[in-house]
Amino acid sequence: MSNKKKVCMVVQDPMVKGGIAAVVNGYRGSELEKDFKITYVESYKDGGKLTKLFKSVCGYIHFMKVLLINKPDLVHIHSSFGPSFYRKLPFIYLANWTKKPIINHIHGAEFDSFYVNASDKKKKLIKRIYNKCSILIALSDEWKERLKLIVPEKNINVIENYSIIHDDAFECKIERDSHKQVLFLGEIGKRKGCYDIPSVVEKVVSAVPEVKFILGGSGDIEQIKTILREKGVEQNVLFPGWVRGSDKDRLLRESDIFFLPSYNEGMPMSILDAMGYGLPVVSTNVGAIQKIVQNGKNGYTCVPGDTEGFANSIIEMLNTKNKLRAFSIGSYEIVSQKYSLETHLKLIEELYTKIGR
Repeated sequence: MSNKKKVCMVVQDPMVKGGIAAVVNGYRGSELEKDFKITYVESYKDGGKLTKLFKSVCGYIHFMKVLLINKPDLVHIHSSFGPSFYRKLPFIYLANWTKKPIINHIHGAEFDSFYVNASDKKKKLIKRIYNKCSILIALSDEWKERLKLIVPEKNINVIENYSIIHDDAFECKIERDSHKQVLFLGEIGKRKGCYDIPSVVEKVVSAVPEVKFILGGSGDIEQIKTILREKGVEQNVLFPGWVRGSDKDRLLRESDIFFLPSYNEGMPMSILDAMGYGLPVVSTNVGAIQKIVQNGKNGYTCVPGDTEGFANSIIEMLNTKNKLRAFSIGSYEIVSQKYSLETHLKLIEELYTKIGR
C-alpha cells in the first residue's frame, strides 16, 4: 500500500486560456506526481454559461466523491478574484466540513476591486472564507502584504510562478539577427493595456518601419483593429488568435521582444514563459513584474499607460543589437537562477509535507 501523501488539487480544464491553467499544466507529469498521489478535480472550462455551469456541477460531484472515497490528506485549490472566488466557495466549505487542510493558491490580479473597494458585507465574506484555509499561497511578497489585510501573516506562503527554460531557443536567439518582431500574449482587453498598444505601434513604426507586432490572444480584437486603422498602422500588426502548443512555441522563438503593458498583474506566466526563451521584456511596474523584469538587465518597466516610455524602450532595443543580445542573456539568467520549475515544485512539496497529517 502506498504511503504517499494524497492531495486533491482543484484546477481548471487544461485547455483554459490564461495563467492558472499554464501553472497547473506544468505540474502534470512532473516530479510532484511521483512524490505525492495527486487527484485533479476540474472545476472550470472556457465556453458559454451552460458549459461553465455543467463543468462546475461535475466538479462539485467529483470533489465530494474524492473527499468521501479517496480521503485526501489535503486540498490544494487554485483560485482567482471575481467569479472564481464564488465558484470555489463550495470546495472550501466541503473541505472544511470534512476537516481537510486547505491550501488556497491565489492567482488574482485586481485586488482593489475584489477587496479594498468592496462593500463591508463582501469583505466579511472574503475574510470568513480565506480564514477557513490553512495556507494562502501568494505569488510575491507584494501580494503577501495585500493578503495580510485578510488573514494572519503566518498563514501566507510566498511561492512565485516559474518558467520552463528552452536552452536551444535561447542559444539561437543570441546568435541570430533581429526579426524586428514584438510579441504580446494574453487576453486582449483593458486590463492587459491593449488599448495603449496602437499608440505604441504608431510611435515604433515611425522609427522602425518594418516592425511587426503580434498580438496573440482573444478578446477586443475588432476594437483594437479599428484604432490601428485610424492610426494607419494596421499592416504592422497581426492577430493570430489565442495561440498554444507548437504555434506559441514558434512565435516565442521568432520574436525579439515580449511586450505586456498591463494595468494589474500578479506574477504573469506569460512573461516568465517568454523569459524562458531568452526574450527581453517591456512591461509595467505593477504586481511582481519588477522582480522579474529588471530595468537595464533584461528589459524595461514603465508606468501603465506610458505609451512614450514603451515605444522608446522597444525602439532602443530593436535598433541596438548588442542591447537586445545582452537583455536576452539577462532574461535567461534571471529565470535559470531563480524561477525554474524545479525550484517552484520544491517549495510546493515542502508545503505539502508541512501540512496535512
